[in-house]
Amino acid sequence: MPPYLDTWHGVEVGLPKILDLLALKRVKATFFFTAVAARKYPGLLKRVIDEGHEVGVHGYNHERLDKMAPGEACRAILKATTIVSRFVKPLGFRAPNLQLPRILASCLARAEYLYDSSYAAYKPPFLREPRVLDVKVGLVEVPVAVTSSILRLPLVLQKPIHSILWVPRVYFSHPWEYVELKTPWTRIDCRLNTGRKALALLEKLIQFLEKSGFTLVRIIDIVDTYRRNRENVPYQPHVEQSPRSSRIGNKLIHVPGGAAGI
Repeated sequence: MPPYLDTWHGVEVGLPKILDLLALKRVKATFFFTAVAARKYPGLLKRVIDEGHEVGVHGYNHERLDKMAPGEACRAILKATTIVSRFVKPLGFRAPNLQLPRILASCLARAEYLYDSSYAAYKPPFLREPRVLDVKVGLVEVPVAVTSSILRLPLVLQKPIHSILWVPRVYFSHPWEYVELKTPWTRIDCRLNTGRKALALLEKLIQFLEKSGFTLVRIIDIVDTYRRNRENVPYQPHVEQSPRSSRIGNKLIHVPGGAAGI
């Protein structure tokens, strides 16, 4: 749920609905878990992996890394990575609120991440396409294209936006958006078309993108393509994620000439 709502209802109710829809549409996606959520809901994390999706890390408990000292932020990243790694080897990271100080890229590389997806095309430095900002670090930055509230607009209003976006592109949303939010203290942009309406809009978006020639894939698949085609970026195919059974009892799109993600 949004940071100001003290509930796990989004994970418990929203996430299964997303997984059900993706299974129905045969779409694979990337899911970023906080360490606390992974530890609290190992069964859901296992379902994500078992159904062919990718698991990345979203911080320890959704703390704002840009509000912390670099050393403290790095320790939080390493702690979160250690916890999620008990269940599965994460290859990607996304900072809460899409705010990751550049200085922390080396920390992500130290934690053996292949990519980061914390930048947004609508925020400085306005990245649009996958890029390695520091060749020495080698971390691939995969920016998101639009804020998640765009995906809850009526599709007729979304289409002009999608038509001018570049490829590759990455869309994102949160489990809480697929739960009905009607409390008066919730921001209007956070309660617009949530719950069943959000789920219906996501299904329509998937259908629209596929009819437009896109193939939906995971972020790691876009990263693999990027690294394979760049001479200055070391390439080695990633090993597919699988649950670490001793420990356990959130998409990208390809279009001719480019790739994009949801």
